[in-house]
Amino acid sequence: MSAEIKSLSPELVWGYFYDLTQIPRPTGHMDAVTRYVAETGQRLGLETLRDEVGNVLIRKPATPGMENHKTVTLQAHLDMVAQKNASVNHNFLTDPIDAYVDGDWVKARGTTLGADNGIGASFALAALTDKTLKHGPLEALFTINEEEGMDGAVDLKPGFLKGDILLNCDSEEEGQLFVGCAGGADVNVTFQFKEDTYVPEGDKAVKVTLTGLKGGHSGVDIHLGRANANKLMFRFLKEAVCDYGARLSSVEGGNLHNAIPREAVAVITIPGDNVEALWELVSDYQDMFQEEYKGIEENLSFSAEMTELPDTLIPEEIQDDLINAIEGCQNGVISMLHDFPGTVESSTNLSVVRTSNELIEVQMLVRSSSESRKDAVCSSLESIFALAGGKVEIANSYNGWQPDINSPILHLMKETYQKLFGKEPAVKVMHAGLECGIIQGAYPNMDMISIGPDLQHPHSPDERVSISSVSRTWEYIKTVLENI
Repeated sequence: MSAEIKSLSPELVWGYFYDLTQIPRPTGHMDAVTRYVAETGQRLGLETLRDEVGNVLIRKPATPGMENHKTVTLQAHLDMVAQKNASVNHNFLTDPIDAYVDGDWVKARGTTLGADNGIGASFALAALTDKTLKHGPLEALFTINEEEGMDGAVDLKPGFLKGDILLNCDSEEEGQLFVGCAGGADVNVTFQFKEDTYVPEGDKAVKVTLTGLKGGHSGVDIHLGRANANKLMFRFLKEAVCDYGARLSSVEGGNLHNAIPREAVAVITIPGDNVEALWELVSDYQDMFQEEYKGIEENLSFSAEMTELPDTLIPEEIQDDLINAIEGCQNGVISMLHDFPGTVESSTNLSVVRTSNELIEVQMLVRSSSESRKDAVCSSLESIFALAGGKVEIANSYNGWQPDINSPILHLMKETYQKLFGKEPAVKVMHAGLECGIIQGAYPNMDMISIGPDLQHPHSPDERVSISSVSRTWEYIKTVLENI
């Protein structure tokens, strides 16, 4: 498939993107991709630096005669979200992404594509490589581990960058100029317990599975009303426990803090006399879920099968407290922004629930453009899980990026877009977290804006990026660089 993707226009951008698909680069595994980027800078004969945390910075001198122009920092992150369909045999630590062309889209077979933010990194590498491009002093910052913790941005030191303007290439809608984003915080809960080794005599074991949900990015897609696998599973478990005598042995739903969970699996025991009734309950819940999410979750599947009797169960008190807390916790959109209609202000994603070795872990990601609202939502979640007996930790809190509608780069980019495409771009605030807000903490005087091509369903195996939109966005970036 390399020839198919590398022959797309613009070839410089797609050539680099293909190379990135061949390098395993899930969050936390950055060595190979940072080495590739650094070696690319060195091969081009450009000043190439690495900071203490592992971010890569490459500088390209200005086109002769443009040395006095403002310095632009192109910025993208190098890690990708590792999500795959259950039926796909793929190891994100060793296997390349199987990318292919489908009409105007580049997609991946059964996994995330990594266009978030591989396409942004490819724009930056192409700008460093293109000898025909006219520009002032240029540098490209490639950050690490953005998807979980934003480590590269958080540990970025003042003085490393020289840019006056930061052009972030990590947004996902062409024709949208993003001037702000939400901040966020992780809410992590643990329940420790001693497993119950007594399984009631006559109980049978049942494995309950929820699959086929769309999932998606908990910032970009949270307003679309998609189902959360954890919320649906625990809604079912509450009735199974209360009315059918079920006991919970294990549960696993979701695996990334910033992805809406698509699948959940629970193993329960139930009195043998109630097994037939449980099949009917599962069928009823599937019908109910499909009706509630009609037009949104076309592939939702909820099923049950007999399985081996487990050796241990979660104690009833812990089980009940967990179910009640998850049933009661807020999930999804909580508030909307008044100044930017249609934009989510605050949300929660109940990301992960898993049990193992006398431990239950629950992970939630809170996002908000308002620091006070973010704190309030975190406090609400802390309260409900503390009441349930969980140990609650609020971690990795980061500030949002506050809009500046009088920004000079915003004015230039609006004007440039109008000249190129004959229409006004939209100026927006993104609910997803961008690194701009964190970078702004170290570089408060840097003028910032975020752009990108049409990229759909990031953080899910349905991720795809528009070929024609990449071409237009590349022309836009080149024109902006020539006019700064």
